[in-house]
Amino acid sequence: MTSRPYLAVVQYDGAQFAGWQRQQDARTVQAEFEGVLDRLMGRRTAATGAGRTDTGVHALGQGVGFLGDGRWAEDVPGLYRALNALLPRDIWVERVSPMRPGFHARNSALARRYRYVIGTDDAARSPFRRPYEWAFGRPLDVALLARAADLLAGEHDFRGLAATGAGSGRPHYRSRVALAQWAPRTDGAGVTFTIEADRFLHRMVRFLVGAMVDVALGRRPLDDLSRLLTATDNQAASPPAPPQGLYLVAVRYPADLYAEA
Repeated sequence: MTSRPYLAVVQYDGAQFAGWQRQQDARTVQAEFEGVLDRLMGRRTAATGAGRTDTGVHALGQGVGFLGDGRWAEDVPGLYRALNALLPRDIWVERVSPMRPGFHARNSALARRYRYVIGTDDAARSPFRRPYEWAFGRPLDVALLARAADLLAGEHDFRGLAATGAGSGRPHYRSRVALAQWAPRTDGAGVTFTIEADRFLHRMVRFLVGAMVDVALGRRPLDDLSRLLTATDNQAASPPAPPQGLYLVAVRYPADLYAEA
């Protein structure tokens, strides 16, 4: 039977996963998703994620691509229902779209958007909140955070603010940031950082948040962030923010790659 590419927009609670990417002797989102695809397609079916989220990182809009049977293109609602019926409760498919030939969940992405959530109130340490935000528990200077974020707009070499050996593609370490913004949480319990870029290096968002929080606390001057954006390694970087506050919010693709476009 003829295969064709599909895109699933997937949400998951990263608290019980060792990240997206399949690993030996560890529960991962990719392994769970591929196991369901294998059952539905009757063969081994690989799933590719737009973002390789780490242990504890969540997703509200992960792009997952796979080659599925062409027959499902005539029953996309049925494929949607079948995926959600078989996936575990901490993974949910928001929607499924048949895509045009040549689509690739990671390489075709125009932009990815991440959000980082920090709790600054005393209740941030609640066991019901701790798995889903950085339980910081004290105030942060939002004005300083905003000034730090303003430095990130545009194209930069982020090797000074990412895990060693991070990144792929050409040029190797450069990303173009379209949005970098801090905002108070609507529940008044802290702040959120939203960033959108064409690509992200490994742990880049967490390193950025760690550095900006240090600026807001007065641990390092604002100018340090500019210096980190020209560094050739991460030796001077602040420790990365913890993973549980990070969410992959959305992935944007060219409209003409959707089969219904």
